[in-house]
Amino acid sequence: MSEQEKATCVVVIGMAGSGKTTLLQRLNSYLHTQKTPPYIVNLDPAVAKLPFTANIDIRDTVDYKEVMKQYNLGPNGGILTALNLFTTKFDQVLGYIEKRSTTVDHILLDTPGQIEIFTWSASGAIITDAIASSMPTVVAYVIDTPRTTAPATFMSNMLYACSILYKTKLPFLLVFNKTDVQSHAFALEWMRDFESFQVALMQKREEDNPEEGSGYMSSLMNSMSLVLDEFYKNLRAVGVSAVTGDGMPEFFEAVAEARKEYEADYRPELDRLIAERDDKKEKHKQEQLSRLVKDMSVNERTFDPSSSRQADEEEVGSDEDEDEGEIIDKTDAHFLDIASRQQGKGSTGADGTRWPQP
Repeated sequence: MSEQEKATCVVVIGMAGSGKTTLLQRLNSYLHTQKTPPYIVNLDPAVAKLPFTANIDIRDTVDYKEVMKQYNLGPNGGILTALNLFTTKFDQVLGYIEKRSTTVDHILLDTPGQIEIFTWSASGAIITDAIASSMPTVVAYVIDTPRTTAPATFMSNMLYACSILYKTKLPFLLVFNKTDVQSHAFALEWMRDFESFQVALMQKREEDNPEEGSGYMSSLMNSMSLVLDEFYKNLRAVGVSAVTGDGMPEFFEAVAEARKEYEADYRPELDRLIAERDDKKEKHKQEQLSRLVKDMSVNERTFDPSSSRQADEEEVGSDEDEDEGEIIDKTDAHFLDIASRQQGKGSTGADGTRWPQP
């Protein structure tokens, strides 16, 4: 890669048990075999053991169990609080990532197992936006393929993927994991052919409740599949196996295409938003400056500095006139010949000085 080109950051997100950490270990292994080792950041504070070595690990900064104990929290609350505490120092983390972004090709982020903690929390949004504003970023949504063979489960996963896509507004990649157990061909067919999903939905309904007709859930999923049909058209999907390593080349090809989408669509939009924000700040600054100048002009009309200076000079002059003839050099005070002014009777002080009567 060129000296000026930055690495592509892959944010790995997925449901608990979908195989995110195992997939990340396989991605790390594949990139090492390609002589392009990645830079890895672990954002899961509750993981007991990682199958790879993370360059930056949240566990080195925040003790998850201590957070639970100190704040009297449960497992999910502890993970969320630990992530929030880590986010307060993420500017330092981003500094390290940016330094390495010109020396590696890929930066991999492993997220907490509880997907909602990262995708719907303020800390997750801050981390994602901070990285995306600094370098090309792709969201990889990992799906447990054997558990999505049922139409209802498949639809739930697609709806969640859709919500993450529209929340992050980043290039999105569907990763069907565990293809060594179940091929993802059925999922690709359902995404490309609306009628094949309808047939599968009908077959599933007949298997579960052969005597019942079209129910509420079937009607809902039929409607949802029509809504998501447009969503599927612009969505990248690959099948991988974290165990065998199948699909690794296709995965990184899809990441490269997503990077082009970032540079063509997301980056210009980000630059536009930054420019709008800067314009608003400049406009607000000019408004404040104009208001200040206006207030100063009002003060000048009600308060003439020249007349004030003249009055001050006159006052100082009058004070000087009053002080003429009364200048006293206090250093010579005790050499004053008071006896020469004595006339007639007077009183005698404690030191023997005779004071004249008025």
